[in-house]
Amino acid sequence: MTTRRSFVITITGTTVAVMFSKSANSESAPTDNYLWLEEVQSDRALTWVKSKNAKSTSLLKSRPEFGPTRAKVLEILNSKDKIPYVSRFGNFVYNLWTDEKNQRGLWRRTTLTDYQQPQPKWETVLDLDALGKQENQSWVWSGADGLGPEYRRCLISLSPGGSDAVVVREFDLVSKQFVADGFVLPAAKSSVDWKDADTVYVGTDFGPGSMTASGYPRIIKEWRRGTTLAQAITRYEGKATDVSAYAWTSQAKGFERIMFGRSIDFYNSDLFLWEGEQLRQIEKPSDASFTPFRQWAIVKLRSAWQVGGKTYQAGSLLITPYQDYLAGKRNFSVLFEPTPTSSLADYEFTENHVIINILDNVKSRLVEWKYAEDRWVSRTVVIPANGTTSISSLYDSSLTKDPLADRYVINYKDFLTPDSLFLGRAGSDDRTLLKQLPQRYDTTGMNVRQYFVTSKDGTKIPYFVVMPKNFKNNGANPTLLYGYGGFQVSEQPFYSGSWGNNWLKKGGVFVLANLRGGGEFGPTWHQAAIKGNKQRSYDDFIAIAEDLIKRKITSPRHLGIMGGSNGGLLVGATFVQRPDLFNAVVCQVPLLDMQRYHKLLAGNSWMAEYGNPDKPEEWAYIQKYSPYQNVKKGRKYPKIFFNTSTKDDRVHPAHARKMVARMEEQGHEVLYFENIEGGHGGAADNEQRATLIGLEFAYLWMQLG
Repeated sequence: MTTRRSFVITITGTTVAVMFSKSANSESAPTDNYLWLEEVQSDRALTWVKSKNAKSTSLLKSRPEFGPTRAKVLEILNSKDKIPYVSRFGNFVYNLWTDEKNQRGLWRRTTLTDYQQPQPKWETVLDLDALGKQENQSWVWSGADGLGPEYRRCLISLSPGGSDAVVVREFDLVSKQFVADGFVLPAAKSSVDWKDADTVYVGTDFGPGSMTASGYPRIIKEWRRGTTLAQAITRYEGKATDVSAYAWTSQAKGFERIMFGRSIDFYNSDLFLWEGEQLRQIEKPSDASFTPFRQWAIVKLRSAWQVGGKTYQAGSLLITPYQDYLAGKRNFSVLFEPTPTSSLADYEFTENHVIINILDNVKSRLVEWKYAEDRWVSRTVVIPANGTTSISSLYDSSLTKDPLADRYVINYKDFLTPDSLFLGRAGSDDRTLLKQLPQRYDTTGMNVRQYFVTSKDGTKIPYFVVMPKNFKNNGANPTLLYGYGGFQVSEQPFYSGSWGNNWLKKGGVFVLANLRGGGEFGPTWHQAAIKGNKQRSYDDFIAIAEDLIKRKITSPRHLGIMGGSNGGLLVGATFVQRPDLFNAVVCQVPLLDMQRYHKLLAGNSWMAEYGNPDKPEEWAYIQKYSPYQNVKKGRKYPKIFFNTSTKDDRVHPAHARKMVARMEEQGHEVLYFENIEGGHGGAADNEQRATLIGLEFAYLWMQLG
């Protein structure tokens, strides 16, 4: 799932699990004999996990591909020449660096001037490995929130073992020490934002009734330095049925603002401005995002909006003066309007520009907008074609005068071109190369093609094929089809040394699917495959698989599929429906039991995507594709490889556990690996990540090679 902040509901004990299983749809699905596997840390469940791990790792680690693959992946992950991506706090840029000596990472900093040098002089701010050893904790970095303009204090989030739940601790960036008697929150899926140097807004587990049904904070409190968390003052409360409540603050000089909000579901929200100790609701479509920036108000639409005598398309980006918006005026300038082939990927602000990142047939292009002479004027930014561009502004609005006011960072990559990081200046095509990833493998003779296939309902679906050297259309190429197809997440071209060395270089074909449910063509592309239309994502995936076979790129014997999280549901539903098309399935941190997904961890927050299985009319369509309810005895499936993490507190590991148990009960041969750490990413450090990737490639070559 794509939430940036999420919160945990721990289900323990079979009594609770049995109680939850009594739902309106329970009689229409197979009896669930494996509820005990939902007990994440129970001795019985972990004994089962260790047994399955031993069986799978014994097989896959003995494969000739495993050792060299793991070694190569680890070499790439620990390499000294990878790009140290940075974020800015005041006069410094910060980076978390991992390598063989710093498995959990060094949080370090340098100046932007020095960062532009081939070998910057880095200053260590916090050593996570040393901290973990000192405190006997398996700390995983989860980010930092600095307070401008001084940037002396920041709030650091540390995850135990990689879970979404984090410990928040105040840190002094001058002394490089945690602040004695500073703000500290125990492990929870908390949200924290600065109000000023002595005050924060916090949403966390304050006790019974303080969390939503999705396991996110329901209450936002104002917490002043020198007081206990119990003394914090409640400023905003959402509803128990919401996904979450949150606070948002702006430290922009002359434009300081405080807002509170509630996520009604994954796509709809209410937003309130805190004015003079009162809440004032911001009028907007519930599914639109509203962002104040300096003197401007920006609205991003998910559905069409009729206002002020005009109709604005779904997927549009609108801008108007902030004070005009509060006064009820709706005279917008349109910074982006979608076309049949284009959608808004992202946007960023500099002091004087809005930079729009556009996807056009799943390839990036950039447009800058500037307000001049009472109107918005655009210019196209020259960037490489046929790849993926991402942007990140360096502007710090908390500074009275920022020397980097119109500077931003551009990152470009495609399937065969390593990432290149440039320092750009809004209003100009002049840019400086900051860092560049070296070519990790020889791409000579390789090429990339984009195809379109007609899905079951007649919709054209694009996909990319990365072809190795000496490729032949003979149906015998080991081919891996990857997809996601949910939550308006776009799958775009990327560069991977791991895939290049361990798949493409060895003659494998890689395919990236752009399915409905994703965001490649905007919100309408996403909305075409949610709830009752979720099957369209699976139809699209199947259509691509059939097209690959029709084009003789591959054949069922040599075709595998891979997906994680919602993508795990994608490959789970697809192999259950069409096992004849595939000989390998890598199902990562998946959702699979769609009858109970909303009762496990953060699952309740995703009902806007999938529907509510407790409602008979919605379970009627969910049950048709839910993998756990549809896998059958006596049907031939490929040997599936499921993997997940005990520490995944976003998508419950029981989805994969129960699916494996049921399939084995039915007589199917499956492989299973559950990393004890790692969270939703599946691994907590480079060693664990290399092992997991090594297992996956060993499995793929065993099945498809």
